[in-house]
Amino acid sequence: MNQNLHIKTVAVHAGSRKDDAFGAINEPIYMTSNYRIPTDGTPVDWSGIHSNVYQRNRNVNQMVLQDKLCALTGAEDCAVFASGVAALAAVFTTTLNSGDHAIVSEVCYSATNLLFREYLPKKYGVEVTLLDTTDTEAVRAAVRPNTKLIHVETPGNPTTGISDLDAISQIAHDAGALLSVDATFAGPICIYPLKHGADLEIHSMTKYINGHGDSLGGCVLGRTELIDEIKELAMVNYGGILSPFNGWLIARGLCTVPLRMAQHSACALKVAEFLESCPAVRFVWYPGLKSHPQHERAVKYMNGQYSGMIAFDIKGDEKQHEVFLDRLNLVTHAVSLGDIESLIVYYDKNSDKLPHYPAIYHEGFFRFSIGLEDPDDVIADLKQAMEACGVL
Repeated sequence: MNQNLHIKTVAVHAGSRKDDAFGAINEPIYMTSNYRIPTDGTPVDWSGIHSNVYQRNRNVNQMVLQDKLCALTGAEDCAVFASGVAALAAVFTTTLNSGDHAIVSEVCYSATNLLFREYLPKKYGVEVTLLDTTDTEAVRAAVRPNTKLIHVETPGNPTTGISDLDAISQIAHDAGALLSVDATFAGPICIYPLKHGADLEIHSMTKYINGHGDSLGGCVLGRTELIDEIKELAMVNYGGILSPFNGWLIARGLCTVPLRMAQHSACALKVAEFLESCPAVRFVWYPGLKSHPQHERAVKYMNGQYSGMIAFDIKGDEKQHEVFLDRLNLVTHAVSLGDIESLIVYYDKNSDKLPHYPAIYHEGFFRFSIGLEDPDDVIADLKQAMEACGVL
């Protein structure tokens, strides 16, 4: 595809394949587990990733989605999986062997934390250092001779902390290690980890890439040689393949991602500014606010769009927090993020995760995913819920 096209045009047209059978404009859903095997002597790689033989090896809807993601991120290649966790596990089990050492963001998605605290060390003998990767010098100090992977989540889930990718990629490569970056909180166009030295970029496509809350999926982007290894191990032999229908759904959602991320970001900034000025709010972290601890990094890495994720807390006791959630009408109390509607979830002060977060979080807080609604309507809903619980 023409490299001079605008990102909005790329999102619509990248990956498209002509339907020569019936002339359909939209990509059909190829709901088939098998493909015809050539009988003309053409070599067939029965268990490889470059032939359409069996859906687990490769399928057309997967190929369309992978091509579109590569065009949007600048990656050489992409592997898509049945969930974001499957994509993460694919990276970790492909790049790490028994006796290797990994440095990992301590503030991260819960499944990532569990993989590195429990399964990888105990079942596979991987050495792990969990730390605050927004502290670049702590990352540098943690490097060992057997360090093979540095895994960073930026913005961090759920605190929105921003790590210095340029500096950490240099640390990783000087040590002969790979850098993988989970950029799910930013979406695929608010930050470009591969352009800042990352070897692998990971997303839960369930979130901003799909954007409609109706499909699970995960992706890994990077150099072809690395992606081939990940596909062969985790897609073909672990069987974590994305279904054609989910691939089709996510590719459809991806077409509007530039428009959606612009609205998510604009709405979130306005809501964050309201929260920052509201006397009922104990604290608010949003990368687009100058008060965010790593705002200057966000300006450097996030291309003027800071995504839709906010962390904040209101003043008041636990009962008032419960009432606040109960009285929200427009905002839905639910897990996940990146949907068209605003979602909020509360981490109470008894959560076992809080000790790993900055001290300001230790009294509990809300993780707030701003949807595509008008920001004034979201703010009005927050205000009336604050009034109902007696903090405003």
